[in-house]
Amino acid sequence: MEGNKILIAPSVLSADFRRLAEEIKAVEKAGADILHLDIMDGHYVPNLTFGSVIIETIKQVSSLPLDAHLMVTNPGDYVVNLAKLGVKYFSFHPETDYHPHRLITYIKDNGMFAGVALNPGTPISTIDELLSELDFVLLMSVNPGYSGQQFIPSVINKVRELKSNINLQNLPTLIEVDGGVNNVNVLDLIDAGTDIIVSASYIFSQSDYSHAITSLRNVQ
Repeated sequence: MEGNKILIAPSVLSADFRRLAEEIKAVEKAGADILHLDIMDGHYVPNLTFGSVIIETIKQVSSLPLDAHLMVTNPGDYVVNLAKLGVKYFSFHPETDYHPHRLITYIKDNGMFAGVALNPGTPISTIDELLSELDFVLLMSVNPGYSGQQFIPSVINKVRELKSNINLQNLPTLIEVDGGVNNVNVLDLIDAGTDIIVSASYIFSQSDYSHAITSLRNVQ
């Protein structure tokens, strides 16, 4: 896992899929550290996104690490295939699996970093017994399912609480935040302890991806 550098992960969901390869290469050249993949099944969340074919295409055009956020009802079924496709970070919602601890082990056994994703209404205490096993925690700052939603400010306190728990146990666990992040709210997130910033529409709506990514990483 990375050190103290703030990592920026553009969410591919907001890219122009008519020229996906070009978009991926553009954000990589602009300084992105990770590519975030929102995988939705139309059941856990109402939206349906992309699967193996698109991920394979992305992997062919970029050397950036792939971060798969599974918004699905059966995340365990995706582990082996995503590992084969070269995904590095795999996160799932703990309420979608009866045995999340076992799934975390399964993810790691397949060579990926294991994380859980918590919705805005899900308390940090939900993962008290899992935290020491996790490589990262993804805190949603919007309700999952769609890009372009408004940031929910209460996640900042959740980041602080989670960071405190991580520090108390002296863990290397990283904190990732996804949803409505922009150059206005990102400083509070970083100050609270966020390590990985996911950004979708904020980056891909800009004419200059490099400027957008720099404005998220190098805030004052």
